[in-house]
Amino acid sequence: MSVSSITLIVALALLVFWAVGAYNRLVRLKNTIANAFGPIDVQLKRRHDLIPNLVEAAQKNLQHEHDMLEAVIAARSQAQAASEVARSHPTHAAAVASLTAAEQALDGSLGRLFAVAEAHPELKADATLRELSEELTSTENKATFARQAYNDSVLDYNNAQGQFPTVLIAHLFGFAPAAMLCATE
Repeated sequence: MSVSSITLIVALALLVFWAVGAYNRLVRLKNTIANAFGPIDVQLKRRHDLIPNLVEAAQKNLQHEHDMLEAVIAARSQAQAASEVARSHPTHAAAVASLTAAEQALDGSLGRLFAVAEAHPELKADATLRELSEELTSTENKATFARQAYNDSVLDYNNAQGQFPTVLIAHLFGFAPAAMLCATE
């Protein structure tokens, strides 16, 4: 065997080892994204579970605002559906974008509910509504920290996936960029 043959075999072996390492790193980073979505999912479930109680507490004094309360429930349902899809596919950009849009719509509905509640003195004084509002705020704060950890994982993955020469392995094996989970209002 000649020196050039040995050099070629060594070069090919190094290339294969590098490719396997790059592939495994992308898989690990993708799994880190899925793992980082877990705490977000827990907080979103908690948030979605609090909303019917909030609507029920407000409903006593807001019978004339039935459409607004129905809009909150409908937005919650859409957010739950988007959350289930994102839970199944936390690295798919479309699933995360849908979740972000659904959560922003839910925030808009909740914002209108809280604005109406502020205008009604009996709702402002309602202890149950106040407690639920505080729990919702606490849950959103926890979700914010979890979202930051998720976005950090996405950034690491996207950086690794987009760097040359790893981008060649990513393209070859279908590693698409992941989307960050945007903060809601």
